[in-house]
Amino acid sequence: MRLILYSKPGCHLCEGLQEKLEQIQSLQFELEVRDITSRDEWFQAYQYEIPVLFLAGEVLDEEVLDEEVLAEKNDAIQNSNPETSNASLQPIPRPSPRSTVSQLEQMLQKYISKNRTQ
Repeated sequence: MRLILYSKPGCHLCEGLQEKLEQIQSLQFELEVRDITSRDEWFQAYQYEIPVLFLAGEVLDEEVLDEEVLAEKNDAIQNSNPETSNASLQPIPRPSPRSTVSQLEQMLQKYISKNRTQ
């Protein structure tokens, strides 16, 4: 499993989420951090929303976001990185900055298992 975190330098919310994700022990995943300032498409899509977290390789749940917005963002992401061009990206709701590592871990477990059963 792979998680993609859209972030930018100096974003304390992004850095906090990344640190917590790196501390999770019970879930096996690869964390890819993407700097939105490195690509104009990413910056335009996420400049007001970071941190943004995606689960790569899972089926998209179009009820999570407006269908048009989701399609537009997914296209922008996939077209800007050949590694994910064949992978679908599932948005994961942003956790509270006050969440502990164990709360984040529980949220991810629940969200991932919920989306696998759909």
